[in-house]
Amino acid sequence: MAPETTLPPAEANSFADLLAYAPQGIASRVLAKTAGGSATLFAFEEGQGLTEHTSPFDALVVVLEGAMTLTIGGRDVRAGAGCVTRMPAGVPHALVANDRTRMLLVMLREAQPAA
Repeated sequence: MAPETTLPPAEANSFADLLAYAPQGIASRVLAKTAGGSATLFAFEEGQGLTEHTSPFDALVVVLEGAMTLTIGGRDVRAGAGCVTRMPAGVPHALVANDRTRMLLVMLREAQPAA
């Protein structure tokens, strides 16, 4: 049986049904995870965010609703609903929700060679 944190196969799901907002906080749910990457849904209340950090992998931030400001390598990028932003591997980044915001984070890991 698949873990509860991943999506059931062959079903259409709305993002709103998959993850509710957490009062004055941040909620997240892993939708899919493989050796090649992962997709995680986040829900941020206005003013909530993630402090500066780095990742060894490129990532895509897809803003589904609301708006956020991402700081990538010291550069502020405002992204609203319908926007996608690439965060390069090894570059410090942070984000803050300007409004109540849902986003999809897609981590792009390098495929490992077959043994």
